[in-house]
Amino acid sequence: MQALPVRQARLDGELVVLDAEGRSDFSALQRVIEGSSRQPLRYLVFDLLGVAGVDLREVPLLQRKQLLRALLSDTPGVLAYSDHVLGHGPEVFAAAAAKGYEGVVSKRADARHHGGRGGDWVKTKHENSDDFVIVGYTDPKGARNGFGSLLLAQRSAGGLRYVGRVGTGFDESGLRRLLAQLQALHSEQAAVELPAHAPFPRRSVHWVRPQLVAEVAFRGWAKEGLLRQAAFKRLREDKPLQDLGGDRAPPPAASQGSHAVTARAAASARKTAPAARGPASPAKRSASKGDAAQNSATKRKPMAAKSAPRASTAAQKAASSTSADAAAAAVVITHPERLVYPGAGINKGEVADYYRTIAPWLLQEVAGRPLSLLRCPDGAGGECFFQKHNNRVLGQHVHAIALKQKSGTEDYLYIDDLAGLLELVQMNTLELHPWGSTVDDPEHPDRLVFDLDPGEGVSWTQIKAAAREIRTRLREAGLESFVRLSGGKGLHVVVPIVPDADWERARDFCEAFAQALAASAPERYVATMSKARRTGVIFVDWLRNGRGNTSVCSWSLRAREHATVAVPLRWEELARIASPQAFPLAKALQRAARLRAHPWKEMATLEQRLPGN
Repeated sequence: MQALPVRQARLDGELVVLDAEGRSDFSALQRVIEGSSRQPLRYLVFDLLGVAGVDLREVPLLQRKQLLRALLSDTPGVLAYSDHVLGHGPEVFAAAAAKGYEGVVSKRADARHHGGRGGDWVKTKHENSDDFVIVGYTDPKGARNGFGSLLLAQRSAGGLRYVGRVGTGFDESGLRRLLAQLQALHSEQAAVELPAHAPFPRRSVHWVRPQLVAEVAFRGWAKEGLLRQAAFKRLREDKPLQDLGGDRAPPPAASQGSHAVTARAAASARKTAPAARGPASPAKRSASKGDAAQNSATKRKPMAAKSAPRASTAAQKAASSTSADAAAAAVVITHPERLVYPGAGINKGEVADYYRTIAPWLLQEVAGRPLSLLRCPDGAGGECFFQKHNNRVLGQHVHAIALKQKSGTEDYLYIDDLAGLLELVQMNTLELHPWGSTVDDPEHPDRLVFDLDPGEGVSWTQIKAAAREIRTRLREAGLESFVRLSGGKGLHVVVPIVPDADWERARDFCEAFAQALAASAPERYVATMSKARRTGVIFVDWLRNGRGNTSVCSWSLRAREHATVAVPLRWEELARIASPQAFPLAKALQRAARLRAHPWKEMATLEQRLPGN
């Protein structure tokens, strides 16, 4: 960038690693970022937003591309001009499929550049599908019949290699028919070795002889060599195991073992005036001259369905590993000087520094869970809004998960790592509110929260006493619980559970528990939201435990005047805490630095179920 013939330029493009066929290889990019590969990086540039101090965002796209071509020339190098095709959409789309690219991105040729979602860019993907042999299945959860998911494998070096599982795409009759076929193939011998990070207990696996071949649609490969967002399409009864080769290149085994990184064939061509850049998934950000190209992309690792925080030294080291540091370092926080908490004198850069420091603890609460965000573009004192749906503006490390709603399927958002967290901070996120379930099993909660919301006239001493009473009542029901300062007015009592009850069952239990508590002591508690009934009593908010409802996570900042933090406590600490807002940002950092283990460390080994489940 320093060699460009201008002193200042704002470029929009993607950082990529190209394979031998000239296609962008996302897994290779991850390995370079991690430091395990030295393949050359290239920055494919497809837009010029400004040059020599002149803002070009209001200039039509084709004119911006002409200036960009003149600036970069057609000779490919580390910086490469990403060309485009005008018109011929069907032909370009077909050609992209033939090359194994993920799809095309189409742009209006006369469009001005603007942030946010709109109709000027349209991404059209080809469906990735391939055939895999079924090697086992897991038990169903909740109200589901048949089985939970199918374990899949591909042929590799004369044997079979585990490539992940598929748990969607079946109807009830299909589940029954396929289960009967699987049971007839039962085997005591495992056909594949499962990776250590497989997010399900080995005892839940029923192995089968590898004979049935399934066609599965999926959205590429995670860097562990496992399928992403797989969906069952059909049994390939016409295809025997010996014919199984893979329509798309199987993930190569790397030196780290048979479950290592996969090559991901993905790229995007352009239909109208978009540049024919690499894949739709590698890092895409604006870069200014003198700045490094931003945001490598680390895809989600499979998450265990267990709710327990893991605060061991090994976990904290993993959270701040070389790859995570490299990816996070590529995220640029713009306008770090802008005040976010005017009353506390805390700016955006300090908010980012807080989340960067606290990430080893906080990510244990939010990674791999659907999230609702509280975003405050004008700071904590300005207008804030909640966001739960994903869009491309949030960043390359902010992922989408398709979840069914009454209105249809919607893309919710989640993150896995520090890079994703910092991208949310860059987009003015202050609070993070995770679901009580994981993206791997969104329909079965593994964590319940009772939010103690005091009405006018309720003292802090009364709130603490209420939390202890709820702990006692939960113990009577066979459930251990944990306590957290909300960072606002009250306390959260958090109950981890084995994720085998569905949301309706969990919600019914929480409602019944809160109603029983209110009935036993109506002078202290209510279980309804009515403001008229809340003076002098504590609202035991059980409504956080419905599907899609959330509560703020541990270590999240609150959008309040003094930048307070929601802090997890040990029960024995509660007596000496003077206020639910006892930990503003600086004190929360001091507490985290002193901790040798997570205050909820017992959660890691706790397995408990809802009564009657």
